[in-house]
Amino acid sequence: MAAPRSAYACDPDRSRGRLFVEPPSKTRSPFRRDCDRVIHSTAFRRLMHKTQVFVSHEGDHYRTRLTHTLEVAQIARALARQLGLDEDLTETLALAHDLGHPPFGHAGERALDACLQAHGGFDHNAQTLRVVTSLEHRYPDFNGLNLTWESLEGIVKHNGPLIDKSGRPTGRYRERGVPIGISTYNQKYDLELWSFASLEAQVAAISDDIAYDAHDIDDGLRAGLFTVDDLKVMPLTAAMIAEIDRSYPGLDESRRGAELVRELISYLIEAATSEAHRRLDAARPVSANDVRRQGQLLIAFPPDAAEAEAGIKGFLKLRMYRHERVMRVMDEAEQILFDLFARYQRVPGDLPAEWLPAHGADNETETARRIGNFIAGMTDRFAINEHQRLFDSTPELR
Repeated sequence: MAAPRSAYACDPDRSRGRLFVEPPSKTRSPFRRDCDRVIHSTAFRRLMHKTQVFVSHEGDHYRTRLTHTLEVAQIARALARQLGLDEDLTETLALAHDLGHPPFGHAGERALDACLQAHGGFDHNAQTLRVVTSLEHRYPDFNGLNLTWESLEGIVKHNGPLIDKSGRPTGRYRERGVPIGISTYNQKYDLELWSFASLEAQVAAISDDIAYDAHDIDDGLRAGLFTVDDLKVMPLTAAMIAEIDRSYPGLDESRRGAELVRELISYLIEAATSEAHRRLDAARPVSANDVRRQGQLLIAFPPDAAEAEAGIKGFLKLRMYRHERVMRVMDEAEQILFDLFARYQRVPGDLPAEWLPAHGADNETETARRIGNFIAGMTDRFAINEHQRLFDSTPELR
């Protein structure tokens, strides 16, 4: 049963609004409107043909960026409902969180980051912000989707503040600084990069972790990279498997795996919910702004679940993401993007007309960023087809 709306939930009637003022909808809240705009965007549809871990032609049943995104949204809505948060904003952030990912998953991100190293690098959160504020061209009065401040804030800060109060980059941005796409936009529309994001954004972030852990196990089992019994090396999954085997003796491997995935999702959702209640009871925030001023995330796993979840990530990193079969395909995928980037730099005329640098422009960084934006928007199969068009030999990615 859904909890009543909490005082610390984001209130659509008190949204900080949009950069470009629009008349309110007669039938939808501002956050529902944001969610609908994400769903109807071109970038969202392209997620259907972008790699999660396995490239699309390796099998029809593996996750794509789109199916992963939908699973994140389902988990996020369940958490938001239990905590009395705004489900529309939570769903918006869950559905938008991967819009900036390039083709071929994290391999594509590594390749573009290397290609753009001299021009600010590549960061998928910054690219998502570009997509929803600039690269989508669907409306007559503005570029992007003109999402509410709360949605933009959640896209950028769902993992925590990017800078401290003095302006120094923090966390993952401490070494290289805040990505240029975020820092530049923030000068135009202040997203308060020093503060935490809303609880809705924090829920979307932890839901991403839950979906990754559970469904990458599912895909790894389907691909034969490991077995259900291999997962007994971790205490949490070992206990779950033992209980499944007691309850369903002789169950086939496929159903054992599916039951394990269900148990794991339920455990992580319940753990996150109980820890959220504990932290909220201790912090006693009285508004969404009060949440932003807290010195910590309020949506997190308790210590035992956090340790177990880290163990799952470690297992998947070793047995799946760094598996020889996966690494070989991803190395070849990276090379496709390296080749395309170099070709477009050398022969800009190979770019579609709308992606060519402005007439008379002689700015190496602007050209490189336009090429990066074009490649980041590609689906796996478009990148492969484009490579086949421009080169004599293209890896089969198998």
